[in-house]
Amino acid sequence: MSIDSSDLFGPIEPPPAVRTVSVLVPMPAPRPYSYSVPEGMAVEPGSVVQVPLGPRQVMGAVWEGGDEDVDPKKLRPITKVFDCPPLSKDMRDFVDWVASYTLSPPGLVARMALRVPNAFDPEPMVEGLRFVGGEPERMTPARARVLDAAGDGLSWTRIGLAHAAGVSTSVVDGLIAQGIFETIFLPPPPIVAKPDPDFAPSRLAGPQKEAADEILEEVRNGQFAVSLIDGVTGSGKTEVYFEAIAETLKRGKQVLILLPEIALTASFLERFQDRFGAKPAEWHSDLAPKTREKVWRQAVTGEVRVVAGARSALFLPFEDLGLIIVDEEHDPAYKQEDRVYYNARDMAVVRARIGDFPLVLVSATPSVESQVNGQSGRYTTIHLPTRFGDAALPDLHLVDMRRHAPERGGFLSPVLLRAIGKTVEKKQQALLFLNRRGYAPLTLCRVCGHRFQCPQCSSWLVEHRFKRQLQCHQCGYHQHTPEACPECGTFDHLVACGPGVERIAEEVERHFPEARTIVLSSDIMGGVKRLRLELDAIAKGEADIVIGTQLVAKGHNFPLMTLVGIIDADLGLANGDPRAAERTFQLLSQVTGRAGRTGLKSHGLLQTYQPQHPVMQAIVSGDAGAFYEREIAERERAILPPFGRLASIIVSAETRQDAEGHARSMRNAAPQVTGISVLGPAEAPLALVRGRHRFRLLVHGRRNSDMQAYLRTMLAQSPKERGSIHVQLDIDPQSFL
Repeated sequence: MSIDSSDLFGPIEPPPAVRTVSVLVPMPAPRPYSYSVPEGMAVEPGSVVQVPLGPRQVMGAVWEGGDEDVDPKKLRPITKVFDCPPLSKDMRDFVDWVASYTLSPPGLVARMALRVPNAFDPEPMVEGLRFVGGEPERMTPARARVLDAAGDGLSWTRIGLAHAAGVSTSVVDGLIAQGIFETIFLPPPPIVAKPDPDFAPSRLAGPQKEAADEILEEVRNGQFAVSLIDGVTGSGKTEVYFEAIAETLKRGKQVLILLPEIALTASFLERFQDRFGAKPAEWHSDLAPKTREKVWRQAVTGEVRVVAGARSALFLPFEDLGLIIVDEEHDPAYKQEDRVYYNARDMAVVRARIGDFPLVLVSATPSVESQVNGQSGRYTTIHLPTRFGDAALPDLHLVDMRRHAPERGGFLSPVLLRAIGKTVEKKQQALLFLNRRGYAPLTLCRVCGHRFQCPQCSSWLVEHRFKRQLQCHQCGYHQHTPEACPECGTFDHLVACGPGVERIAEEVERHFPEARTIVLSSDIMGGVKRLRLELDAIAKGEADIVIGTQLVAKGHNFPLMTLVGIIDADLGLANGDPRAAERTFQLLSQVTGRAGRTGLKSHGLLQTYQPQHPVMQAIVSGDAGAFYEREIAERERAILPPFGRLASIIVSAETRQDAEGHARSMRNAAPQVTGISVLGPAEAPLALVRGRHRFRLLVHGRRNSDMQAYLRTMLAQSPKERGSIHVQLDIDPQSFL
């Protein structure tokens, strides 16, 4: 007779179903991978986890959209769930949107949000002290000061208490040994103090008050809206959007302020602290790893209320983001051209739309795209046509270099030299701008004509006389400046062609040997820290003549600067970039705007060989509206952005034949679609970079074209990348090199 096991043990329960989830790992994978969830482990969409991937353990986030048909028994389990708030649905949607728009692997986009794995677990508690009462065996003045400081009942760190009492830590240690204090554990301190929206309220009036009121209305509505503050340099744009930040903080929301340059943040942080009583947290590539971890962790937990940072700060997973400010929204530095190609200004609009909160774009020279969006009503444009207070815009004049030629071997016209001399005599400052680093862009031999070219790139080596080097600005290759020509062997016949900022400094010192001169360039020795110190020195009046590249155009306030001289105003117009006129107008307007910001009479002189060029006429006339009207009409006629769409495809390989062959194969694979055309392939203007040959295709479509669908089809029908071949896709390109 057989016995049913259920008679002995009751009914047999089926094994619990194995739960599966999708995990997006920070790798160039096209979709999330599926993993099983161990019994007892709690995960939810957005949870930050550790999973096995091949022989390694990698970080990732639980995602939607995995493979539901996979056998759970064949899946590897999640290894660990980090004690970290999950990525919000808004953040996950933003990652997916950026990946879809840029045609990038979603894992690489997620990597930008999960780039500090050491921050996933909570920061360790800090050992602290608490006064428990009693008297020491022997009272000394130092011990009395410690007890007085600790008598408020608050908890202290050992070092903090010693500092507050003005004693050494050994005095505190002695009181601990006598049982006067007990050891406790405190939460880690915030990376920055909380800003106070009522610390030093701005007293705005006139146009600034009206502008602030208009933006505050959008902030109080708490819904998606884009405001564009279009104000001349020194018009109080920062003070206006500070009011929007204050209102957002009062509503309990977090704020992100995007800035185009690391160097710009130094002066900005001080202005922010003056208004809110505390600095915002910083986020940029120059931060120490531990600081980055703290900022990331405290942004996701909500302890950090305001972050000011570079474009990558857009991917911080804030707990409750309620406002984004994009300062200098026109700046090309917002475009990332590495791994995931994206424009932080445009993606900020997307993040605000997904999160349903307001966004403020700020510029003295807005991009053509933002101007068109303002005219069409998609953005609310707020104009600030005059400078704040009594300050007046500088008087601008063109210097026709055909009529006022510099002396032989020089680059400064007599007109500009006289203006510099008068400025220095008045104990004021002059700024000379040339957007070209180094001493000279080309070095050649006067005997045989040999030109020094980078062995890995199709670009000339730039002489940096301060460092005694010839450098390639594309790949970083450098060599010591030789004394003889490597081609013919002739000594002392190498000649520098054209000027860089170092050569202008040499000419200035020859004409004004007593003047204090500073050269500002992104490649100066000492990096960002030295650059900030020198910017501070200029603001304090410790320099007479400043010579700089585009770094000096970015929002700096130099009280004594009353003269700006543009060495080569035509420089940005001499290439085939469709945005050349716009960028030249923006850059020159920003540079000349450094003068006269405190009310002193100021001047700007632009040296040019094309005084009748529309860009030059628009700058000196102050008629920005006419320039934008002409530029917008030309873009519309040519169906260029924002009236059309562009995508750039760069095919590179170790041999020219491989790069050209693959580019032609891609061109042949392009589908025939009305409204979209493919131009090329042709050698890129920089045909060789880091030893790789480059060919370029340009896809041009109308505004309503589905560019992403077209490119997906084109890529799917193209040959696979083999060997050294690499294909790089850039939607909405900003660079055409």
